[in-house]
Amino acid sequence: MKVNINAVHFKTDQKLEYFIQERVDKLTNYYDGILGSDVHLKLDNNGNPENKIAEIRVMIKGYDLYAKKQCKSFEEATDTAVDALRKQLKKHKDKLKKK
Repeated sequence: MKVNINAVHFKTDQKLEYFIQERVDKLTNYYDGILGSDVHLKLDNNGNPENKIAEIRVMIKGYDLYAKKQCKSFEEATDTAVDALRKQLKKHKDKLKKK
């Protein structure tokens, strides 16, 4: 699956990009109709230690699924966003089975 990673106002390292690619790729285990995904990483300047934001958009036929999570690290934010997307994909798949 094609995963576009976009970091806003900073440069990501290879280790973080590999981690994100690996986690987002696992979503294909739950739904094989994923066309691609976009990941946006941001830093929130509010002084809060939980200032890392990961926004993930997964494109499937007819829909876009979206999750935005804010945590202490980009890895943790990515994990929680992928978990949210996993639930959305399962729900979408169940809805398709009922038709």
